[in-house]
Amino acid sequence: MIRVVLADDQQLVRAGFRALLDHEPDIEVVGEAATGKAAVAMVRRERPDVVLMDIRMPDGDGLWATDELARDPALDDVHVVIVTTFELDEYVAEAIRAGASGFLVKDTEPVELIRSVRVAAAGEALLSPGVTKRLLARLASTPRPEVTASVLEPLTDREREVLALVAEGLSNTEIGARLFMSPLTAKTHVSRILSKLGARDRVHLVVLAYESGLVTPGGF
Repeated sequence: MIRVVLADDQQLVRAGFRALLDHEPDIEVVGEAATGKAAVAMVRRERPDVVLMDIRMPDGDGLWATDELARDPALDDVHVVIVTTFELDEYVAEAIRAGASGFLVKDTEPVELIRSVRVAAAGEALLSPGVTKRLLARLASTPRPEVTASVLEPLTDREREVLALVAEGLSNTEIGARLFMSPLTAKTHVSRILSKLGARDRVHLVVLAYESGLVTPGGF
């Protein structure tokens, strides 16, 4: 069962999300919060698999709340998905850097919302296809000083190849086909890369690939 917490200051939005998600046999909404601080407290208490986090809330916004959760080692298995009204919300890129596993726009189709919860729970990349390139371009154009090519030094040449393909959005099966290896071997490489780089999930591997200069937005 995938356990979900809803964090949004609009009760109507929470009610709509709950109605959709609770209808699924493998998903359960275990809590709701209307503020950033309440969301952090709820997540620490319930330890959900996924948090659907509004980026603009009172008393600690979604960016602050995401950062708080990402800093807590006990919550490493919690995947935060930012839900925003605008595709290019100015805070989305920072939310991804802060630890969010991806983002959705609020007018997404119901079936996409449900799929996204399952994808996030599985630790897969979750970036809205229509704005991924622009988001990554923003990340690449405003690099963090501490992220340079040296961050990739622990990786082997093969692992760098795999990371570049992860940054293209390829699945383990697709990576395996591209590099003539089995999907299981590709998955093993991805797991090792996650461990070596201290990344939470595939989304953060994508961010690191762009910020380190391994790949560029034009090559996506």
